[in-house]
Amino acid sequence: MKDTVKQIVERYGKDETRLMDILIDTQETFGYISGDATQIMADMLGISRVDVNQTISFYHFFSTSPRGEYAIYLNDSAVAQMFGRQAVKEAFEKELGIKFGEVTADGKIGLFNTACIGMNDQEPAALINNRVFTRLTPYRVREILKHIREGRGVEDLINESYGDGKNSLPSLRSMVSSNIRRKGMILSDDYTYGTVIKEVLPKMSPEAVIAEIKHSHMRGRGGAGFPTGLKWEFCRRSKGDKHYVLCNADEGEPGTFKDRVILTEKPELVFEGMAIAGFAIGGDEGILYLRYEYRYMKEYLEEVLNDMRSKKLLGEKISGIEGFDFDIRIQFGAGAYVCGEESALIESLEGKRGEPRDKPPFPVEKGYLNQPTIINNVETFATAVRIVQNGGEWFTQFGTEDSTGTKILSISGDCMFPGVYEVNWGFNVDDMLNMVGAYDVQAVQVGGPSGTLIGPNEFHRTLGYSDLSTGGSMIIFGKQRNLLKDVVLNFMEFFIDESCGSCSTCRNMTQVMTNKLNKILKGKGVANDLEDLKQWGKVLMASRCGLGQTAGNPIISSLKNFKPLYDVLIQKDKEFDKGFDLVASVQNSCKFVGRVPNFNHH
Repeated sequence: MKDTVKQIVERYGKDETRLMDILIDTQETFGYISGDATQIMADMLGISRVDVNQTISFYHFFSTSPRGEYAIYLNDSAVAQMFGRQAVKEAFEKELGIKFGEVTADGKIGLFNTACIGMNDQEPAALINNRVFTRLTPYRVREILKHIREGRGVEDLINESYGDGKNSLPSLRSMVSSNIRRKGMILSDDYTYGTVIKEVLPKMSPEAVIAEIKHSHMRGRGGAGFPTGLKWEFCRRSKGDKHYVLCNADEGEPGTFKDRVILTEKPELVFEGMAIAGFAIGGDEGILYLRYEYRYMKEYLEEVLNDMRSKKLLGEKISGIEGFDFDIRIQFGAGAYVCGEESALIESLEGKRGEPRDKPPFPVEKGYLNQPTIINNVETFATAVRIVQNGGEWFTQFGTEDSTGTKILSISGDCMFPGVYEVNWGFNVDDMLNMVGAYDVQAVQVGGPSGTLIGPNEFHRTLGYSDLSTGGSMIIFGKQRNLLKDVVLNFMEFFIDESCGSCSTCRNMTQVMTNKLNKILKGKGVANDLEDLKQWGKVLMASRCGLGQTAGNPIISSLKNFKPLYDVLIQKDKEFDKGFDLVASVQNSCKFVGRVPNFNHH
């Protein structure tokens, strides 16, 4: 073990900022990260063991104890629950004789819960040793476990039931489906990758590229919507030894999966966009930060990068342009939703806990390794290619005045045709529901749990920055769903699990609000509880990053748009809590210490 860990550390040049790679390789080699391995890393990297441990403890997929020869992670998103996750969970537990969070006595199989893995259009889904298994049923569970007991590898378990599109390529061999239902400028097949780098960039200056991006009025496709051209311009003007291009592919927002599809079907477009950005800002290094749930793409994406290098689309003096040297490497996360926040992503890239930084300074001034850095998401880089190809003016013909271009939506839930749809900004929710075959709709979650839950009275609203802004997640809930119990509660528990814990507001108020919601769901709520929830939601706005600031949204938006669902649960004869149940409040603590409370003794 010692020799192997030493080799892993040396593979990354004994560079402490590559700690994430070192930990991932160690975890995948041994199935966990032992104390001895941790000490070796610390000694060789010249950092304390505490520094290594605090990074390990932050990420969901790292473990300091064995998780089984076959580690099974079952997605527990709201949509997974809607489509039979409970039956699948019970089948795993019954067949193995263990509960989730445990490993079989022989150390062969471990069962674990995990947050949304980007497969909302094909639930229930699970990860088994980094391979994705979709549309699970109890029968399929028994079949998988039978094959595992027979000693078959994970590749054999997939059994060539590959998904559509490029998922069947030898370097992917994935049973994931891309489910592209509607194509636009990004997902269309009318662009030959490399065209802009070979034919357009040699005729343009970096300033001219930025000017076209600015003229297009494109805003970042990740949700925040900052003007892309301005970001690139600020970064180019910032002084530094190096300038970096980072692609945020950590799409952890439950209900979002369009970046997965773009990287499967159009990875060259994304990498070309990163190279164009490198040309524009004067950078020579790009990093794709990819969520660990998409680890199954590694071989495929590395193959694409090598192909682009062989065609001189990456590397030195690209397209014969003097000084245009640019290459890309892939960095995986390890399961932390907060790393979708740009400064937390940078911290993770540097081998640390993914805790958001204070701003200013902003990444365009001091980002990765304290150098000027731009961070855009997968869809933004892909879109940039088409803008530089056809011009900013061409791009403004699509969408609306304040929301130009197209938007790729991840649509899931209660509809006939879940999948990925590329539409023009300005598309309204009613049109979307008709397009995907959704009927008797009770609500739509726009923008994932951090977004807004809207009802039929708002389905006339349009998707765009002046109305309903979204990073792409659209989850549909039929009238048969219990919105508060099955959706809002699930979303709140997600935020509790994913908080980095840095801010007391996000660390505490998410739990306090969830406790209050549970009280209401049990029929013990009073009118004043609803007012408490509203006020506590405001407290969350003091959090440092977007996760904390929006973590109360599932309750706040449902309370605003679906208040009758709360009202029917509230005790009508009580406006305030008039008593405190001491016996009930101490039951758990008494149980923990093995005591029986006796309040009659004086």
